[in-house]
Amino acid sequence: MASSAEIERAAAGWLARRESGWSAAEQAAFQAWREASTAHRIAWIRVETGWQRAARLNALGAGLPPGEVPPPGAWPELSGAGEATAAPAVDLRDVVFRAPRRRRLPRWPAAAAAALLAAVGLAGWWQFGGVERAEYATALGETRRVELADGSVVLLNSDSHVDVVYSRRERSLRLVQGEAFFEVAPNPDRPFAVEADARRVVAVGTRFAVRRGDGGLRVAVAEGRVHLQDAAQPGTAPTRLIAGMVAVARRDGVQLRQRSVGEVEDLLSWREGMLVFRSTPLAEAVAEFNRYNAHKLVVDDPSIADIPVGGGFRWANTEAFVRVLEQSFGLHAERGDDETRLRAE
Repeated sequence: MASSAEIERAAAGWLARRESGWSAAEQAAFQAWREASTAHRIAWIRVETGWQRAARLNALGAGLPPGEVPPPGAWPELSGAGEATAAPAVDLRDVVFRAPRRRRLPRWPAAAAAALLAAVGLAGWWQFGGVERAEYATALGETRRVELADGSVVLLNSDSHVDVVYSRRERSLRLVQGEAFFEVAPNPDRPFAVEADARRVVAVGTRFAVRRGDGGLRVAVAEGRVHLQDAAQPGTAPTRLIAGMVAVARRDGVQLRQRSVGEVEDLLSWREGMLVFRSTPLAEAVAEFNRYNAHKLVVDDPSIADIPVGGGFRWANTEAFVRVLEQSFGLHAERGDDETRLRAE
């Protein structure tokens, strides 16, 4: 899966080709790329908006050596060897007012692409007042602690990915996949917002977790309070959650449950390398183990899928869990190289 930085560079490349005049085939290829994923569409909107806000920076220095840009309105011609005619270097502040005449270039040189990315970055800085931008990810079976610039902490669960964009007005994060626990440094003038699955979780200073999954978006609050908003309908009233509340947001609405703080901590026991089950159906418990391990557990018999399981287990020790199922529930485990299949005796 391409990173957000790689996707944005690809979007900048498409913009560069468009600005130099593209063929019908290139335009069709761009349309296919843009529609391939939501991430592509968002990156394109960001890059195109940045280009427009920067007044179409006249820094497309076709063929110029790195570090040089043409003066306003000037476009050097390419020689047969691909080198540009001489042009004096100018300060970037002098290059932001006039848009060049669109023309077809033989190729898109690396220097021009770098200038375009700089233009987009500058526009983004103007728009968002950027302070910090980064992305963090974990592999299967890995957890990670990340300290952010404001003192907040993010704990990433197995196979998870979060993008961070801090501005002077807001601390914004996007949970791309998986699960993360957030310890938010208080700052009433600068809300902390996590976006995922067309939802937005907003806090000032609190401790909570957000998890993306097939069953919907789960928000569990361990301390303080948060607001759960519908990002597609920002005008609607948010759902307010306090410590001990767990919300599951799906397309058809939000389901709220009030639990004890201890039960919420059990949901978040993965931070200590544990999985805690309280009368959890076996199929759900198996799915939890599979989130952390390449060796998968398979419920091979529908009759055992709803057996309630309780107790605490190390998520890295699948074999110990299987032995408990064999000894306490009389289940049969067929062990293979890549998976263990569970069935009734």
